[in-house]
Amino acid sequence: MSNKKINIIDSSAVPIPIENIDTDQIIPARFLKATSKLNFGENLFRDWRFKSNNKIYNDFILNNPLFNGNILLAGANFGCGSSREHAAWAIKDYGFDVVISSFFADIFKMNALNNNILPIQVNDELLKYLFDEVFKNPKIKIKIDLPEQILIINDKSIKFDVDNYKKMCLINGYDDIDYLISKKDLIKDFIKDQ
Repeated sequence: MSNKKINIIDSSAVPIPIENIDTDQIIPARFLKATSKLNFGENLFRDWRFKSNNKIYNDFILNNPLFNGNILLAGANFGCGSSREHAAWAIKDYGFDVVISSFFADIFKMNALNNNILPIQVNDELLKYLFDEVFKNPKIKIKIDLPEQILIINDKSIKFDVDNYKKMCLINGYDDIDYLISKKDLIKDFIKDQ
């Protein structure tokens, strides 16, 4: 298996309450020359994290040590723009396993799932509540129970949707090839019976 299994995550979150974050903001085009997924996290939100002289922007949330965890809390329409899979690579390599937003661009959502990231779509009211709670207490934990498809914070327990096949892949740490390999005995039996 090539991916970390995602089952239950109990983590603090990094809030970026900006709408319409496109894939060029997530990972600028000048970093797309590599074909390996390694080290893309270094340049996640590069132009928002660093000045042209490589000094950090102190007011950008990823540069604030109060906020950390493997849940990214993002504004609506996250991952819009071009279809670059590198955006998911950068998010995963930085250390995020979950992205929560009120809306995801379709291609980004599929790229996230294909790269072992769970995108959770919530309504606008819940997203605002999550931002309020995380900004009020940066250490607050959000629990994600993938098998039960439940997000829990404080006394709120919210069901979320996820494709059944992708859910199974995330829980088992499979990519599509790993899934096929997990079925090799069944495939051999099928071929033998033909």
